[in-house]
Amino acid sequence: MKTVDVIVEQAGKNLSAYIEGASIITVGNDMNELEDNMKEAIELYLDDNTNPCEVLSGEFELKFKIDAATFINYYSNIFTKAALSRITGINERQLWHYAAGVHKPRKQQLEKIQKGIQSLTKELSAINLL
Repeated sequence: MKTVDVIVEQAGKNLSAYIEGASIITVGNDMNELEDNMKEAIELYLDDNTNPCEVLSGEFELKFKIDAATFINYYSNIFTKAALSRITGINERQLWHYAAGVHKPRKQQLEKIQKGIQSLTKELSAINLL
């Protein structure tokens, strides 16, 4: 089964998503709504097109990709820049620059953010509350 990348971007106070190579775009208030809306938009597209574009032909699964600025801003109600700095090892000021779009993180910095989030996710998923 192939993977179809869904690109997520900030759109004002909402999120927008699109698939490169397919004429599908949608918006949502949060990631759950955006995912549901994208699945519905794909269903409608496939229902209306007997010969779909190459990207959406055959069996596929969706993989949602989000840029650093959108991630930092969207999850700012969960992660302060200071907290994100602690779990990633990236200077807080640099994270502010990424969030504001002043700088784009290099691949190495993106990997640090990804590893920090994955490490926190692993740690949190191992917790069992009494």
